[in-house]
Amino acid sequence: MVDAGGKEGKVVIYSTTDTKAAGPLIKGFEAQYPGIKVEYNDMNSTELYNRYISEQAAGGGSGDVVWSSSMDTALKLATDYAEKYASPELSKLPKWAVWQQKAYGTTYEPVVFIYNKRLIPQGDVPDSHTALAKLVTAQADKFKGKVTTYDIEKSGLGFMLAVQDSKADANYFADLAGMAKGGLTVQSSTGTMMERVSSGENLLGYNILGSYAEARAKTDPSLGISYPKDYVLVLSRSRLLPRNPHTRMPPDCGSIMSCRKKGRVFWLIRRIFPLFRNDIEGKNDIDGMTKMLGNALKPIPVDETLLEYLEPKKRLEFIKQWRTAAAK
Repeated sequence: MVDAGGKEGKVVIYSTTDTKAAGPLIKGFEAQYPGIKVEYNDMNSTELYNRYISEQAAGGGSGDVVWSSSMDTALKLATDYAEKYASPELSKLPKWAVWQQKAYGTTYEPVVFIYNKRLIPQGDVPDSHTALAKLVTAQADKFKGKVTTYDIEKSGLGFMLAVQDSKADANYFADLAGMAKGGLTVQSSTGTMMERVSSGENLLGYNILGSYAEARAKTDPSLGISYPKDYVLVLSRSRLLPRNPHTRMPPDCGSIMSCRKKGRVFWLIRRIFPLFRNDIEGKNDIDGMTKMLGNALKPIPVDETLLEYLEPKKRLEFIKQWRTAAAK
C-alpha cells in the first residue's frame, strides 16, 4: 500500500468503538506515525453504515478506515467498497477472521450477561441463557422493567447478535420470551446499559460486550459479569480499507489495519480488547479465553453467512419474530 498519510496529514476513521476506549489507540497511532493526525468519528453501528453508504452514493469524502463491531454491516460494506489488502500477518490469523483479504476481524470479545452485584444475590446469578429466562420468569415482579438488552431495530450490533443467538440456540425465542416476562428495556449502546445496571435502574443485561463490561467492572463495584456456560458468542470488530480513500494508511500501522505484532498501537489495543492471536504473552487473547470458557466459545465468522439476514425480507421477518417474543 502507498503511504500517502504523511502527505495528507490526516486519517479519517469511522468506528463503533467508544472514543474514550479508543483514546489511547489514537494517541499511540499518532506517536507511532508522526505527522499523521487521526480524525476519529465514533458512532453507533447503524449510523456508521448509513452514513458511509450515503457518502459513497454522493461521491464525496468519507472514512479512510472503517472499524465496526457490527460484523454483518461491516461485511456488506466490504463486499461493495473495500480494497483487497494482503496482510503480512495472514498466517497468524484464524481463517474464520478473514474474508477475501478485504474484511479482517481484529478482536476476540465474548458476549456476556451483566448484573447489579448489590441487588442480585450470588446464588441467583444466571449462568446460561435458559437460566436467565427461568430467573426472570420465576421472579417476574422483581424483574419488571429491569432487564435490558439492545434495541435490534436501532442497533446494528444488537440485530447481528440476536441473529447469531438464534443460530446458536434452538430455544432462543422461547428463552427471549422468558427474559421478557417482566418487560424488556431496550437501548442502543452498551454504555447506557452498563450505567443503568450499575445504578440499579436495571438489574440484568444480556448480549453485553465483555470487553467494555470487564473494563468498567475494574472500577465499578456494583457491576457483575456472568459468562454463560451454554454458549458464549464471540465478536470480532471488523476492519476494512475502502477503495480510493482520501488518505492511504501506512502499510504497517498496527493491529487495526493488519493485526501486526509490532508497534505501540498493537500493544495498546491488546490492553483494551482480547485478541485472537495466540503468539503473545498474557491472558487477553484466544488462549486465555479458551482456558476460561472452553467449548462454550462460539466465534462469529467473518464470512457470507453474516449477510443472510441483511436481505430486507428476512430482516423484517426476524424483527417481527423478535418483537413478538420480546413483547415489544
